[in-house]
Amino acid sequence: MKEVWLMIMVDLVSQFFFAQNQKLTDSLIAIYNSGSYEMDELDLLSDIASNATDAEISLQYAEAIIGKAARDSSFHHLYTGYLLKGNALQLAGKNVLALEAYFQSQKYAIRTGNKQYLGSSLISIAGTYANIDNFKNAERYYREGIDLLRKLNDSIGIATALTNLGELFISQNKLDTALICTQEASAIFNMLNHTVGRANSMGNTGMIYAKQGNDDIAEVYLRLATEILEEFGDFYPVCVYLTYMSDIYLRKNDWPKAVAYARNSLDLAEAHNLKEQIMDAHLKLSELYELKEDYKESNNHLKNYYSFRDSILNIETVEKMADLRTDFELAQKQIEVDLLNEKQNKQRIIVTSTITALVLLSLLALGLLHRNRYIEKTSHIIKGERDRSDHLLCNILPEKTAQELKEAGKVRAKHFESVTVMFTDFKAFTANSGQLSPEELVESIDFYFSKFDEIVEKHGLEKIKTIGDAYMCAGGLPFPTSDHAHKMVEAAIEIVEFVDESKKDDPNNLTRFDIRIGINTGPVVAGVVGIKKFAYDIWGDTVNIASRMESNSEEGKINISENTFNLVKDQFCCSYRGEIEAKNKGKLKMFYVNAIKSKDEGENRKESLMTAIHMDAHSMKA
Repeated sequence: MKEVWLMIMVDLVSQFFFAQNQKLTDSLIAIYNSGSYEMDELDLLSDIASNATDAEISLQYAEAIIGKAARDSSFHHLYTGYLLKGNALQLAGKNVLALEAYFQSQKYAIRTGNKQYLGSSLISIAGTYANIDNFKNAERYYREGIDLLRKLNDSIGIATALTNLGELFISQNKLDTALICTQEASAIFNMLNHTVGRANSMGNTGMIYAKQGNDDIAEVYLRLATEILEEFGDFYPVCVYLTYMSDIYLRKNDWPKAVAYARNSLDLAEAHNLKEQIMDAHLKLSELYELKEDYKESNNHLKNYYSFRDSILNIETVEKMADLRTDFELAQKQIEVDLLNEKQNKQRIIVTSTITALVLLSLLALGLLHRNRYIEKTSHIIKGERDRSDHLLCNILPEKTAQELKEAGKVRAKHFESVTVMFTDFKAFTANSGQLSPEELVESIDFYFSKFDEIVEKHGLEKIKTIGDAYMCAGGLPFPTSDHAHKMVEAAIEIVEFVDESKKDDPNNLTRFDIRIGINTGPVVAGVVGIKKFAYDIWGDTVNIASRMESNSEEGKINISENTFNLVKDQFCCSYRGEIEAKNKGKLKMFYVNAIKSKDEGENRKESLMTAIHMDAHSMKA
């Protein structure tokens, strides 16, 4: 069914085979309340939320997961918590809130880097769109999720998503396409010997045959699916199958059995608080009683249908309509009073109205004049503020990233295969900073970093951030280039020269420092973090190694990694330092950049050969 993904998530999250087992849930809650358990608290909460048959209980424990995971900054558990919250809200018929929860789950799935998590979120989003009859978005998210799960060879996930997609096509009467999806899903579930999955595939097949008019075959499939899923406590699809059985017996002119199946569906849905199925069962019973011309009973069920439909699909609209209806009634009463007063004081009202109209027209004319002037002035201010905001945003973020943020309201994280990262750090900064006043300290740092900004921009690089006296920049993003390593080394040489010159020429008597520089090249992930003060940042082992290059450098030196050396060795003279122990990284090959190479090819070949021999000698010693 549309919610069959909820059952599969029990396997994926908690590794329990039996779906939505209330007895198991009660046992887990007792263990949690006792405070005596060996497993991780968040994992235990996940087991409770995923097994609970009551949507409110599931929602309660999902919210607990989210709160505790947010405190610990656990993206894995935040993904799980929001997914389980979406599941609970969807079972409760709160589809809009469920969709919001699933989008949050998708966000944290991306942050964990777990593509299986992402596939699960996509399928859950698709199922919710299907519930609110947004077939276009539902199909798009199903297909996107299925494509991702196929790449991951996630057989259970693929089969589940295909089952859901098949039901989407059933609801649109695209029965041939639905049968193709259902048969593929059934084959996978059979291969995996997945009982519940097979049952859902049988149920979908029964619905397809029922819609095609093959009632005898449909009844066999629906009965088998119902028996299996009732045993496993998965009542949502069972309610749907019972309404299909009601249709089958209605076509057989067996009205009592048709009513019995519809009532069974209603009772089961009410027992498990399945609002969508309560709504569907009431509609089916209304149709059945109308056929028997029992209009009173039909109307009662129809009222219940509309009540549940509004609560599930359109509760805000109902409330707004109620407010509008109240306002309308009050307005009608006021009109009656005004008409009565008008009859009693006709002449006085005419005179007063005329004077009032003239005054209002005069005020309106003046108001329009002032309004036009105000609009012109306000538009000018707004334009200035918008230009200022755009300029400020472009100073904070790369131009392409800032544009994406303005257009989409968010920035998707991007993977870059090759980026060069540079860290700089001032020697003995901490010791010297204690001897300076705050004004002198800021003035000294600003003197250096302002020049670093100019150099970085000149070479087409991207400043990432400053942390205290450390300066970080990168090349090769947000637009990939082939010469980012070369540009970064050139910029580093220029920074070293500037720092050296500043010690010789110091007209303002500012505090001067020596600088260390480290550079590394490799893959990174880049994106925007924060919701109030945006920050463009990069992550990955490449960044960590660049930091190690800086911490293992010396004053006035540019220390580069082997990756960077291999990209710039033909343009720069470098000396091999050997394999040096780096914190948490083991031994890494490091090189000092000495100068830009001359154009003398013979000299270039000699320098390259000497560096290669030196590296080989160190390797042999190791």
